[in-house]
Amino acid sequence: MNIKKFKALLFILLPLLGYSQNNPLELWYNKPASQWEETLPLGNGRLGIMPGGGVTTEKLVLNEITLWSGGPQDANNYKAYSFLPKIRQLLLENKNKEAQKLIDQHFICTGAGSGSGNGADVPFGAYQVLGDMTLKFDYKTQSKPVNYSRNLDIQTAVAGTQFTIDGVTYKREYFTGFGDDAGFIKLTSSKKGKLNFTIQLDRPERFKTVNGSDNSLVMTGQLNNGTDGKGMKYKAKVKTQQVDGNALYTNNKIEIKNATEVVIFISAGTDYKDKNFETTTDKVLDAAMQTKYQDQKKKHVENYQKLFNRLTLNFGKSAKKTLPTNERLDTFIKEPDTDKGLPVLFYQYGRYLSISSTRLGLLPPNLQGLWAKEVQTPWNADYHLDVNVQMNHWALETANLSELNLPLKDLTKDLVPNGEKTAKAYYNADGWVAHVITNVWGFTEPGESASWGITKSGSGWLCNNLWSHYLYTNDQAYLAEIYPILKGAAQFYKSMLVKDPETGWLVTSPSVSPENSFLLPNGDASHVCMGPTIDNQIIRELFNNVIIASKKLGLDNDLSIELDKQLKLLPPPGVVSPDGRIMEWLKDYKEEDPQHRHISHLYGLYPGSLITPENKPELVDAIKKTLEVRGDDGTSWSIAYKMLFWARLKDGNRAYKLFKTILRQTHDTNINYGPGGGVYANLLSAGPPFQIDGNFGAAAGIGEMLIQSHAGFIELLPAMPDVWLNQGEVKGLKAEGNFTVNIKWEKGKVTKYEILSPIPTKVKVKVNGELKEITSSKL
Repeated sequence: MNIKKFKALLFILLPLLGYSQNNPLELWYNKPASQWEETLPLGNGRLGIMPGGGVTTEKLVLNEITLWSGGPQDANNYKAYSFLPKIRQLLLENKNKEAQKLIDQHFICTGAGSGSGNGADVPFGAYQVLGDMTLKFDYKTQSKPVNYSRNLDIQTAVAGTQFTIDGVTYKREYFTGFGDDAGFIKLTSSKKGKLNFTIQLDRPERFKTVNGSDNSLVMTGQLNNGTDGKGMKYKAKVKTQQVDGNALYTNNKIEIKNATEVVIFISAGTDYKDKNFETTTDKVLDAAMQTKYQDQKKKHVENYQKLFNRLTLNFGKSAKKTLPTNERLDTFIKEPDTDKGLPVLFYQYGRYLSISSTRLGLLPPNLQGLWAKEVQTPWNADYHLDVNVQMNHWALETANLSELNLPLKDLTKDLVPNGEKTAKAYYNADGWVAHVITNVWGFTEPGESASWGITKSGSGWLCNNLWSHYLYTNDQAYLAEIYPILKGAAQFYKSMLVKDPETGWLVTSPSVSPENSFLLPNGDASHVCMGPTIDNQIIRELFNNVIIASKKLGLDNDLSIELDKQLKLLPPPGVVSPDGRIMEWLKDYKEEDPQHRHISHLYGLYPGSLITPENKPELVDAIKKTLEVRGDDGTSWSIAYKMLFWARLKDGNRAYKLFKTILRQTHDTNINYGPGGGVYANLLSAGPPFQIDGNFGAAAGIGEMLIQSHAGFIELLPAMPDVWLNQGEVKGLKAEGNFTVNIKWEKGKVTKYEILSPIPTKVKVKVNGELKEITSSKL
């Protein structure tokens, strides 16, 4: 057979063979998405596309990471601090309910705040869908498709759909370019001239779609800023190239007739930090169209894999899995130990989602990462500072994606100016503070309800993420950059702490333990308190980190001395209650909801390192009892958090039990605050609804099971479940100190390992239970 005939035959046969259903890093399905939560997420850190794979109608949901309604505002109540003495006095008199009422009257943000999670049309705003691109096909037949398949290959960040109708195989290939920053969709038919379809662009509101003079389809609009309606502007633009057939540009759509191969190019932008966004959008599209599709795809894969291929993982041989991913999930719940490949896929999917949903110089992933379908997204798809945005970043350092932490650093840095105003307005304090929610506009004010809005651990918790990046990189220039942020956060807490007369400890007042409530002796419920455990832990950690940083940088010796004095007066990292659990509040209150989704008082165990089995063995039993009472169920992110706690306690089997719970499949999209979290068919985390922190938290959990380096040494396989111990290998993990770690194991024992670093360095390593000191090899 000559080469031309072979290629022709291959072109016909490959679509019929279907996708490689044994590809270990692939999601695949044998039917189109029946709901948005089954579509496949593509993203290049800025532009997002979610194809559903429909046959006669293909709806692709488009996103752009910077598209927010709302706008800059000052919602500080500059008279709030005058009520602070009275609020604190009421708390000292155990009149928490009265203090909470006073806070609701005078100590919350002014205006609508976040709209109680419905902020799309108020100044707080919401992250919003860019729009929908709809493809409507005419196959000139009533025949049904056969051999249907759609997939997402996370090793290449390319998705596809294919099926056959009347002997004609139709293929679609989609990716958001890591090369020329545009979206690409290639459509082909195996027989000449069989592609007939239209392209339309729209969104639920505030849009206009027209045919451009350059044979394009253009959608433009302006979102609501909550004041005069003139908020962020956006533009989306679509063009096509076809090998044959005709393209008509009329009636605000593009119509393709009798084509065999068509490439659709998508570009989009907003005026967020780019006043020339319309020109930028045009230039990006024009540049993308100058490169052949195959070269564009090659460049995309190469750039994506520079990040993705840093780490490989396997848990040994597993039965070949030819089941569609949705069916595979259901089988895993019944027979989890027979599928060692699905946990690997889920971990690498977490890395894929991180790479796809953030980019240097832009924004960190929000509550939905990059992917939203609505104008009013759940909870505004904002940045929750009481666990969620932090959890979105927990996996990154260990997963060898360190630089993807930098957009969160940039967001935090941008909060400081308004955070300084908030510190003065409410506490007459130095430094800066952020409470529980923020957005791209720099919101730092308390939320609009005392029950959750005066959580003041947000700024300190963000500093934990920033510090973690330093610990993993040893980047001194980075330390110098973040030091003013850390210092300002510490100055706030230093200047607003008050003495608790019963214990003599310095504590925050007023505050809450994130979103949780307790019962007063008279049976009344309250949220507002003095000195919740999470505040005490975060402040202790932050003060220590600022002292270390100031010494390394040779700065602020006087401040370090003052912080050290206050450290000695802070509550200990964990106090055990009479019933044997870690106390969540300064007083031994009874919880209103013992199974509450937040477990904030264990912050010192994770992500903090104030409590470890080595340095606080006396607290281990109390932590375990705390977790037992909390229970294993909850929202997806809460289950992931519990998984991380058990991993830090080095109980791999219990962590694995929680991981299995996360992988239960759901189709529910109603807002849930209790049990029932899991994943959708596309493996995206379900709170429900879709909330991406569960993906990132579970990925972080697997990382903690493989390696831990927070306790002064690197421990290999510290929390491995029995099911993964027989055989496996991981290459490219990272440890604190800028070490790269490779591990191979068999029958429960590490058989080979490498510790690598840019400069050979002495490091303590715990291998198979033995702690030793070695010198790392040069990376």
